[in-house]
Parts: sequence; structure tokens; C-alpha cells
Amino acid sequence: GHVHAGALGWVAMITFGATYHMVPKVFGREQMHSTPLINLHFWLATIGTVLYIASMWVNGITQGLMWRAINDDGTLTYSFVEALQASHPGFLVRFIGGLFFLGGMLLMAYNVWRTVRVSDLKMAQREAQIA
Repeated sequence: GHVHAGALGWVAMITFGATYHMVPKVFGREQMHSTPLINLHFWLATIGTVLYIASMWVNGITQGLMWRAINDDGTLTYSFVEALQASHPGFLVRFIGGLFFLGGMLLMAYNVWRTVRVSDLKMAQREAQIA
């Protein structure tokens, strides 16, 4: 969970911010197509990250405790399959968190596409005026 917290919560968020900053500059726009979409992307990514890493932490603790539980005779109390079955709710939450995060990424792709598309249209108009 902690590795995903760093990858999704730090690396991905910094990458998103850098993308939102650089795309308008590279394509000669004052700003991105939609600031509300940027805000929605931020919240989807944040909620997705929290769900994703929290479910992994909870599953990790659950599995660790189940794998360490032993009977009086020294045998394991739970089998691997029982620990895996106990993890299913966490897997579902992790999937939902991933969908939130993916939804934010799709919004970003749309926002970048619209920003670039408008830039291309303006460039074509300028070229038509010159010619």
C-alpha cells in the first residue's frame, strides 16, 4: 500500500500538475480547456488513491494476522484460501478506487485533447488568413 501511495499520491499527481501546466504553454493557449474538469480530475484521483491504498493496507494487515495465527498444536489456523477469501471486500474497494483514478485520467485526456484541438483550429485559421 505504501508504494502505491507514493506512486499514485505523489508521482501521478505531480505528473498531472505538470501536464496541466505545460500543455497550454506548448500549444500557445492561455489555459486548459476546462478548469472545472481539472478540479474534478483532482478529486477523482484523490478519492481513488485513498480507496486504493486504504484497501491494500487493510488487506495487508488482515492477511498478515491470518497467516500468523496458529493453533495450540502449532498448525496454521487459517489456510491461504481462507485469507484470500477474507480479502475479497478489499479487492472490490481497490477495484472501485482504480475506476475512480482511471475516470480522472480519462477526463484529463479529454481536457488535453480539447485544449490541443482548439489550438490546432486557431493555428489553421491563422494560416488561412496569411494565405
